[in-house]
Parts: sequence; structure tokens; C-alpha cells
Amino acid sequence: MSLELQALEDAARDFEREADLDFVDPRRLSAVIDRLQGALCTVVSRARKHGDHLLAGQSACSWVASQCQMSKTTAADRLCVGDQLSNLPKIAEALSSGQIGYQATAVICHLSEQVGEKREYIDENDWIGFAQRFSIKDLRYLTYEARVLWDVEGFEGKVEQDYELRSLDISETSGGIYRLDAWLDPAGGAAFKTAIDSLSQPLGAHDRRTAKQRRADALVEAMHHAMGAGTLPRRNGVRPHISISTTIEGLKGELGAAASKLESGMPISSKTVQRLACDGALHRILKAGSVVVDVGRATRSVSPSQWRALKARHSNMTSPHHLEFWAHGGRSDLPNLLPLCYYHHRLVHEGRWQVIRAGEGVKFIPPERVIPRRARGPGRRWAA
Repeated sequence: MSLELQALEDAARDFEREADLDFVDPRRLSAVIDRLQGALCTVVSRARKHGDHLLAGQSACSWVASQCQMSKTTAADRLCVGDQLSNLPKIAEALSSGQIGYQATAVICHLSEQVGEKREYIDENDWIGFAQRFSIKDLRYLTYEARVLWDVEGFEGKVEQDYELRSLDISETSGGIYRLDAWLDPAGGAAFKTAIDSLSQPLGAHDRRTAKQRRADALVEAMHHAMGAGTLPRRNGVRPHISISTTIEGLKGELGAAASKLESGMPISSKTVQRLACDGALHRILKAGSVVVDVGRATRSVSPSQWRALKARHSNMTSPHHLEFWAHGGRSDLPNLLPLCYYHHRLVHEGRWQVIRAGEGVKFIPPERVIPRRARGPGRRWAA
């Protein structure tokens, strides 16, 4: 260990022990840390040139990740910055003197690596000014514009590489909750975000959902309407739909009734079944023991003409709700139908809100006792 590094460690230890952190200037402290990040980048870059990773039988990226206890993505970033700082002396000096931070430096260094020999177009003084005036996000957008101007083929190649990374993983947890993990290209992601944003705005002061919960509800609502619109490709001659197996007793929510089930076999509550039955296609199945002896023709609880009438009066992005629940004998006629968005429709059924007639309009009555709920991730337990 060099004496200089030992002195640095001692100084860091003294700072942590003696400094009054309530009065430390975060800007100055961040600049010191960023300066050391620049030094680390130079160290790992030189170590790669010396072949230190080869002695360990690893790639340079894996070796840096292991030595510095960081992810391979972070290691690749440090190697890139270390390599490019030697090509950008003014940028290196701006980082060392605290004029610009490490993240801004990394953005500029990645641009230098991407354009290769065309880095001569980078006016370092201009980019130091950009780094001081703009956010990291805006600075990154400037590098995209620069690549379009200087290296059209390289930029288009990067666009195609990003597109090839697209993926969507849908997994069902042991508790029946679904988890989504997705990567979308810039254009696809912008289309998705625009659609979700249009459906995820707060619905008044009473809407206490978090932004993440609103986006989740918006995604489900969009899928329901896509299936209901009849524009999705058919499978085996039938529109995509959710299949639920239930009994008359289960549909009514009678005590002791057998659990209703999704097509996957996952049980769902009778309240959810009642909500879906408001605008579902229903058909009769008669069994003798476990053998199916008759399947009746499917019928919709709300007819197409009634649905068109509701859409003519209200927004298309609604679901028909029976004021007197259909499962309890409510009629599927227009006076008994009320259009609700996905969130409010669920509140009425699963959330125990009531909707009653009040003169010419309707009145929403909250449950008598609202139990505060704390958010937690799927599969996590509360602390004892």
C-alpha cells in the first residue's frame, strides 16, 4: 500500500470521526468524492493496460467489479471514463477542480467512446459549460443529438441494439400476484408511458392511491378495454377474455359456497366475480358429479345495445356497474346501470363502498370503518 493511499485513508477516517456532519457543505463533499471517483477510473484503466486482470484469469470488467465490489455495469462505466479522460484533458481538469461532477463527466466520456475518432468534434470548453448548466438527463439528451450530427450510422446502430434488448417477463408469485419486468425501446416506452399517463391521473381529493398504484390500475384498465373493444386477435375464434368458474352460490357470495376460480385454478373472491359479472359473457355448465353434461350458449349480462347507449352518454373508458348487483337479481337495464372507471368499480365491489340512488343522481357511501393499510411488497411480512 502506497504512503499516499494510507494518508488518504487516514484523512477519511479522521473526517468521519471529527467532522460535525450537520455543518458540512454537501456540494464540497460531493466534489471531493467525485474527484476520487475520477482517480479510481484512471487507476482501473491503467491496471487493465498493465494486464492485471489477465493474472486473475478474468475479463477487465469482471476483475474491476470483483476488486471494487461493484456491479459489472458500474465497472464498465469506470473503465470507460478512465480510458477517455486521457483523450479529454480539459474535462479531466474540470472534474479534478470540482467544476463539474462525476456523472456529467461520465456522460461526456461515453459520448467520446461512442463517436471514436470523431471525438475531435467535441469542444471541451462547450461541454464543460453544458455540464454546469444542464441536468444529467438533459446533458444525456445533448449527447444523443451530437451523435445524430456526427455519427448517424453509429447512432442508428445503437437504436437497433436498444430495440433488440426489448423484453417483457410476466410471472405469477406463489400468492397469485403477478409481477412484470420489462425493457422497452425509446419509442415503444414513450407510447406505453403516454397511454398509462392518460389513465393514471388522480381522481379527485379522495383518491389516496400512490402514483405506482394508479399506474398499475391504469395498465389493468387499458387491458380490459382492449379486450372489450374486440380489436385484439382472436384465439380459436374467440376474443381474448378472462375465464372464471363459479357456482350460483359462489356468484351470490353465499356463506360456505365453493371458491370461484380463474382459468389457472387460482381462487378469487366472490366480490371480484360479481364485479366482473357486471359486463361479462356468461354461460351455463351442467355437471353430473365431475362430468360435464351440458354447456349453454354464452350471453352478456349487458347487451351490446345497452353498452353503446352507456358509451354515448359517458366516456368510453368506463365499465357498466349494476346499482342493484346483477348477482343479487339486479336488472341489466339502463336505469340500473352506472358507468364507473376501473378504480371506482373495484371500490364498490371489493372496497365495500355503496352506490345508491339520490333523486336524479347517485350517492357514494364509504364503508363504515376504513382500516388504514400499509404498503408492502409481495411475499414480505410485517415485522413482529
